[in-house]
Amino acid sequence: MKAAARRRPRRAPADAHPYRMKDLCELTGLPRQAIHFYIQQGLLPAGRKTGRNMAFYGPAHVERVKVIRQLQHERFLPLKAIRALLDEEADGYSPEQQRLLADVRQHLTPTLGVAAPGVPETALAALPLLERHGLDREDLDDLEQAGLLHTREDEPGRPLVAANDAWMLELFGELRAAGFTRELGFSGKDLAIYQAAIAQLFQAEKRLFTERVATLAPERIAPMVERALLLLNTLLARYRTSLVKNMFATLPKE
Repeated sequence: MKAAARRRPRRAPADAHPYRMKDLCELTGLPRQAIHFYIQQGLLPAGRKTGRNMAFYGPAHVERVKVIRQLQHERFLPLKAIRALLDEEADGYSPEQQRLLADVRQHLTPTLGVAAPGVPETALAALPLLERHGLDREDLDDLEQAGLLHTREDEPGRPLVAANDAWMLELFGELRAAGFTRELGFSGKDLAIYQAAIAQLFQAEKRLFTERVATLAPERIAPMVERALLLLNTLLARYRTSLVKNMFATLPKE
């Protein structure tokens, strides 16, 4: 009797978690390894464990995987940025804040090029861009590891980048031309410090701004965002330049 009981198939513990890993793979079109990677990276919650090597998953897992894939393939977001977005979603804007931001987005779309929901980013072949800017595939991989852009592959397996990220390749090519070469130890990975600092700054800005304009109409908020973006970008550039000047000013004279 005990042996027979051990041979019984395990059941999902609740209707909220009806899928095995095999089912989740079929529903999402992803291999087991990719789903485990998402779980390890904190992008996807772990399944409900029923044994050492058995777990069950629910519709929420399916939807989360679809969101991740959409952000990867339509928005070209790197996994680090996706995780930040999902973590923020977990922290939660109120429904009122979400509606307000959605309304503001409609007013920003024409001027800032904010893509409407469901409209994928335009993709460009990466290899011709690399050649044009004096870069190679290693540079592309380094920039992606730094979290500054994301690539995906077309059917023949060639890398694609979002058209909105092409400027990054041009900028890094100019840094290379200015003398920041691989021979001196410089790589795209070095730019990760800027990605981390700016992402942290943006999160603070977003919270502050959202809290203080909550009572304003979207059509008033949108031009404020556009103007603030230009002014604060100028602030960052000039303040950083002043720090460099101050550093050299404090050096001892010969």
